Amino acid sequence: MNEGGATIRLGLRENLGQFSLLVLINVFVGMMVGLERTVVPLIGEKEFGLVSKTAIVSFIVSFGVTKAICNLFAARASETVGRKKVLVLGWLIGLPVPFIIIFANRWFWFDIANVLLGVNQALCWSMTVIMKVDLVGPKRRGLALGLNEFAGYLAVGFTAWITGYIASVYALRPQPFYLGIGVAFAGLLLSLFFAKETRHYATLEARLHHSSSAEAVPNNRGSPTPPRPSMRETFSLASWKDRNLFSCSQAGLVNNLNDGMSWGIYPLFFASFGLGVSAIGTIKAVYPAAWGILQVFTGPLSDRWGRKWLIAGGMVVQAGGIWLTVQIPAYPAWMLGALLQGIGTAMVYPTLLAAISDVAHPEWRATTMGVYRFWRDLGYAIGALISGVIADLLGMRAAIQVVAVLTLISGLQVAIRMRETLAAHRPK
Repeated sequence: MNEGGATIRLGLRENLGQFSLLVLINVFVGMMVGLERTVVPLIGEKEFGLVSKTAIVSFIVSFGVTKAICNLFAARASETVGRKKVLVLGWLIGLPVPFIIIFANRWFWFDIANVLLGVNQALCWSMTVIMKVDLVGPKRRGLALGLNEFAGYLAVGFTAWITGYIASVYALRPQPFYLGIGVAFAGLLLSLFFAKETRHYATLEARLHHSSSAEAVPNNRGSPTPPRPSMRETFSLASWKDRNLFSCSQAGLVNNLNDGMSWGIYPLFFASFGLGVSAIGTIKAVYPAAWGILQVFTGPLSDRWGRKWLIAGGMVVQAGGIWLTVQIPAYPAWMLGALLQGIGTAMVYPTLLAAISDVAHPEWRATTMGVYRFWRDLGYAIGALISGVIADLLGMRAAIQVVAVLTLISGLQVAIRMRETLAAHRPK
């Protein structure tokens, strides 16, 4: 296919330069959210004197709700105005975040900052995912998504660690957030001047597409080129009508539910045992670092082994890590728990995205991903809210235990209800 006089081809090797640039951009996207992983809950407790855990985690609720809603519409917008414009807009909206956190004199401003951060993450992370899937086509999808999530979450882990270290040397504010100013400008400049539009790659794939995804569209069974469903139809398919898409959406929601809990409650839980901010930062770094690094392997592994059992097994491993964290209140157990939670999330995260891509037709894949990411990132808000309320009523231990049980139930649902989505591993 020719685009602007140039021949375009699907594939990772064929598009390595642009793919690598998108990996780098996603490093900066991950660093933006990593800025808050260690330090912000402690700022709420120590600088603003907040006692209520629900009040402290309110910034995660505002982040999660905003990101979820924006995911839904960012993906749809990218199918009409293009991926690059949405990516650049996300960076423009994210620019004020570190400045607001540095100068905020009321906790309310942290909620405002996280509304903007939610928009930034929804637009930028969604686009780096969609643009990579556009470029590589169907054959190396798991590898592409593994590399994307590897870059993003390794950056989250590194930034969680470095901000904790900076805070231990200087203060909780403003020094850890100077880094965020440079990150935001770097991401914007790379996206604006070097990233290229990829929507025409999805158009090419759609022309070559001969999958059975039409089975997910009502009254269109067997058609090789199903009509593009409406937003409402796509939302209902991905939310409850299609058993595979539902399984992915609920697993994504619960995955980020436990991540929202760990983001808001873990720093306060560890600090209640007298752990210093630098040590807390180290624990907080292990989880996303393991999550990020291992996705390089779990993504392509799902292309070989299939999607279903990596997702189900990963949720169970996450549940075990969370349970260990609360059952044995000691630093080595906390480190091991963080490692297990990272391993489990690495098994789940790129595999869920690949499973969504298996099912959805290229012409409406971005919208389907948007619906999935809506439910997944709503998990941040639900997890923070549930864990904050339970922590206020029954204590932080009870909040963490409840989240471990919910994570286990989610994995069992996948094991029982989901069918394999990778064609090579479907029952004949």
